[in-house]
Amino acid sequence: MEAFEQTVIVVLSWARLGIEMLGALVVVVGVMAAVAHIVRAPREASDAGRHGFRHIRLVLSQYLAIALEFQLAADILATTIAPSWAELGKLAAVAAIRTGLNYFLEREMRSMEESGESPPRRPGRG
Repeated sequence: MEAFEQTVIVVLSWARLGIEMLGALVVVVGVMAAVAHIVRAPREASDAGRHGFRHIRLVLSQYLAIALEFQLAADILATTIAPSWAELGKLAAVAAIRTGLNYFLEREMRSMEESGESPPRRPGRG
């Protein structure tokens, strides 16, 4: 039974590392998308006027929210491997940050829709 437990721990550790790497990749892609919007905005007057900084911030926020989801998943795996108060505290902090970020992101997007601006498409959605 101990060999099985060790195998599970190794597999979950590798899965956690992979998920953390995906989260980091999402952050990098999000920053690149935001930079692309910043570079493109001055050349596209209508886009710059309609969206501006608020739009770019929302684009990046969406990627960061997804990255936090990956981080939360990795932290859940870490907690199942070796639960400690420190790991549980980290898990709670990431969950609280993710929840707050999603709340404010949704509120900002709703505000953009109500003001007639088109909110950015969510990453991975059409």
